[in-house]
Amino acid sequence: MNSIRGRLLLWQISALLLTGFLASAITYMLAWDAFNRIRDYGLEQIAYSVVRHGIEYENEEEVRNDHGQFVSQIWAADGSLFFSSLSDVGPPRQEPGLHILDWENTEWRVFTLKEGGLTIQVATTSANRARRFAAFAPWLLLPMGVLVVVLGLLIRAAVTRALAPLEQVRGEIGQRGVQSLHALDSRSLPDEVAPLVETLNDLLVRLDQALVSQRRFIADAAHELRTPLTAVKLQAQIARRTDNEAEREAALMQLSNGVDRAAHLVDQLLGMARLEPAARQAVFSPLALDALVKQSVADFSTLAEARDIDLGVGECAALTLTGQAGSLRMMLGNLLDNAVRYTPIGGRVDVELREQAGMAQLSVSDSGPGIPAAERERVFGRFQRLASAEIPGSGLGLAIVKQVVDLHGGKVSLDDTPGGGLRVEVRLPL
Repeated sequence: MNSIRGRLLLWQISALLLTGFLASAITYMLAWDAFNRIRDYGLEQIAYSVVRHGIEYENEEEVRNDHGQFVSQIWAADGSLFFSSLSDVGPPRQEPGLHILDWENTEWRVFTLKEGGLTIQVATTSANRARRFAAFAPWLLLPMGVLVVVLGLLIRAAVTRALAPLEQVRGEIGQRGVQSLHALDSRSLPDEVAPLVETLNDLLVRLDQALVSQRRFIADAAHELRTPLTAVKLQAQIARRTDNEAEREAALMQLSNGVDRAAHLVDQLLGMARLEPAARQAVFSPLALDALVKQSVADFSTLAEARDIDLGVGECAALTLTGQAGSLRMMLGNLLDNAVRYTPIGGRVDVELREQAGMAQLSVSDSGPGIPAAERERVFGRFQRLASAEIPGSGLGLAIVKQVVDLHGGKVSLDDTPGGGLRVEVRLPL
């Protein structure tokens, strides 16, 4: 049973029924004991009544039968039966006091009294007494049954009323549209429900922020893709319309470069999308960071050689950390791509990896134009490029680096190199 209402009703009604059953059983036993005491006292009073008043005509029938409830017998001093309310012999004579005995396969309760040479005995069968008790026992238990039914209805009404705030929240959420992500009002809700609604409100806020971020990302991506695609279309039109071979070759070259820029932008957009909070599902595992650094440098060596850039690895400590290999490779790729792109022909790019204070410290230094101190915080945003930048780019490289570093609980900072270039330092926990 998955229903909270159903489980609450099941538990409480079961507890009520069990309590009612135990209370009824205890009441029944106490009433039966009290009934026996009263009826035993009645046997005693009949015996003393005979002693006080004797057996007179007006009460003889009462003593003889009493509507079949009692059997009365009187023995003389010599042991002969003087009187019996039965036509035949009743239970045998007993010693004075109350006795329970089996006679002729029937259980009897007998009170015996000796007075003035006479032995007076009054008896009744246990079965007869049980029938008398059973006649009014249902009326004794009826109030308990009514109480159980009334309490059951009250419990059902109380559970329904207690769960009404949940139904209210469910109804309010069910009536909302897909764009309605404003917070639910928790001020009038019970203390047990309010934390749930407040947690749900926090989720709605995060979801709204994620959707805003996603819409902004899509809008920015569409805007950034429009520029290279427009250039590709323009160069394609020039190549198709011109009759000049040199112009056609130049247009085709520009077309190829535009396609490369668009492909690079798409790769970065896909990388950025994979780093979105909702998509961070890759498993973290131990990996050799130094091997990853060396492999990434080797991947960019061809591009660096084509631009006559001295790309090399200086100190490279053997470090192992727990991380996401794909995103770290993406981070290294963007760091090296930026460094090689913005370093002038004949420049230098140095990569170092060392351990410091329990952190892996990765630095990529270039001899490019650097980034002014006032712009360094802004360039970690998406699609942020320097106004003075002469090299075409998407403005996503450092944003991707920042997201990967945040994903691994690290820090990234920008600084100047002695030659005026840029030094990017990444610190990741080992």
